[in-house]
Amino acid sequence: MPNRKSPPAILIRESYRENGRVRKRTLAHLSKLPAYAIEALEAAFQGGTVFSLDRLRETLEITRTWQHGHVAAALGSLRRCELETLIASQRSRNRDLVTAMIVARLLDPQSKYATACRLDPRTTAISLGAELSLGNVTENELYEAMDWLLARQTALEKRLSQRHLTDGDLVLYDVSSTWFEGRTCPLARYGHSRDGKRHRLPLVFGLLCDQAGRPIAVEAFPGNTGDPATVASQITKLRQRFGLSRVALVGDRGRLTEARIQKDLKPAGIDWISALRKPAIRKLTDQGLVSPEWFDDRHMAAIECEEWYPGERLIVCRNPFWAEECQRKREDLLLATEQGLRVVTEAIQRPKRAYRGKERIQRRVDKVLDKHRMRKHFLVTIADDSLTWQRRDENIRKEAALDGIYLIRTSLPATQISDEKTVQAYKNLSSVERAFRGFKASDLRIRPIPHRTSDRVKAHLSIGMLAYYVERHMRELLAPLIFADEEKPQRKSPVNPARSSSAARKKAASKQPTEGLPVQDFRGVFQSLSSLAKQQVRTKITGSNSFSMLTTPTALQNKALELLGVALKSKA
Repeated sequence: MPNRKSPPAILIRESYRENGRVRKRTLAHLSKLPAYAIEALEAAFQGGTVFSLDRLRETLEITRTWQHGHVAAALGSLRRCELETLIASQRSRNRDLVTAMIVARLLDPQSKYATACRLDPRTTAISLGAELSLGNVTENELYEAMDWLLARQTALEKRLSQRHLTDGDLVLYDVSSTWFEGRTCPLARYGHSRDGKRHRLPLVFGLLCDQAGRPIAVEAFPGNTGDPATVASQITKLRQRFGLSRVALVGDRGRLTEARIQKDLKPAGIDWISALRKPAIRKLTDQGLVSPEWFDDRHMAAIECEEWYPGERLIVCRNPFWAEECQRKREDLLLATEQGLRVVTEAIQRPKRAYRGKERIQRRVDKVLDKHRMRKHFLVTIADDSLTWQRRDENIRKEAALDGIYLIRTSLPATQISDEKTVQAYKNLSSVERAFRGFKASDLRIRPIPHRTSDRVKAHLSIGMLAYYVERHMRELLAPLIFADEEKPQRKSPVNPARSSSAARKKAASKQPTEGLPVQDFRGVFQSLSSLAKQQVRTKITGSNSFSMLTTPTALQNKALELLGVALKSKA
């Protein structure tokens, strides 16, 4: 009841009839009672049942609890990307199992047996299996779903290309490797291991991305395949499978070599953006076509060399930060080499057990020079009982003149793409390298490869690619909550390194975004979401009635789900 300027009064009043008129009277004044007591009385007067806290505990029981928030975020993001319909237009158990494996790799990459245990309702601690209504799941079913996905991979990659590629686009291509545990996989062959696993059989895989860095297609190759040898199949894929008549392939100089350009790209009518190797740059410098003096007041310059590179544009760039790093590293290696040579000299000159013999001294010197790869910069004189050396100053000066210089080559005319955009397109290959880092180590951990057949390895890589596709989408949306720049990187020149925006630097310094929530990395946000649980509650009165309920989301969880566009549903 209103009480003038005082707080409203809480009263129990009754209506009654007296002498044919309706009257009201106050039976009790409840204003001083606690709020929960007032609510209980109100519920009782309205015909409800009032429980004490102890009675409530006796009546309800929590029969099951699942981690749910990170499952809802990943599965919701996958569905917002419409990835399920790209895999297969009609829902099936195999499609649901593939979806589950993609989400499970995002949550916590594990073996297929461990993934099956995380999906099976008898052993799971997450809600993924229940959200997809999978029921009991076995390891063999997951392998069968992988075989089913591999049969659809060609169509899936074509749909991805139709979504993200059109005629005239740039396509980024890079190659990496991983290693295989065992010796029975046909793709595992002895070759160059980028992971430093000398005693493990490597296998090679290549990744095609659009110019924004979104993965389009992945392909596995035997471990002894050279990087340039993988290019031909990518050209066939772009031309025949994706149906692109005009496309430019952007690849590193180790992939798009002169031989690949002449043998594969030109006959297929594929344009390219790549770079020249150091010997080719040195050759142009010796001919006077490239001069370090050009870069006193600029960082890039376009040149023409129809004699050696007909129909191509050459763009010479100099990164001053890279040049400083090259000079520092070279000086460190020169000093380390001289220190190693001094150790050999001291061994020759010591009074006891001195080194003697030209061949013996030569072996020690070769070991020092090869360790730091500085043989070309030293003139060494060896005798049976002496060692002298000096730096080749002219060689060092010539090499220093090329510090920080790299040369981009392209068949695209300037009317189609400017010099600045050509350089930026080549530097966008770093987005593919980031994909490889996420693939192999930081988040998705596709290595080491545990599968024994070529088909299972290919399906394993395909699941990893699709998981990265979803993760990349999530990282873009969660940028306000993680250590990521929400604005486009700022560059005065495409040659110089990109600089973070002022907002990103402020966020990194304060560790607080605009809403005041703590900034974390991507995995930290995922871990925070995992504490949002789904619980199965049952009433003890009937023993059969049960319902699902969610824990109340925190401010951080609410913000993350809002950014991802994922709405929580309390009912299973």
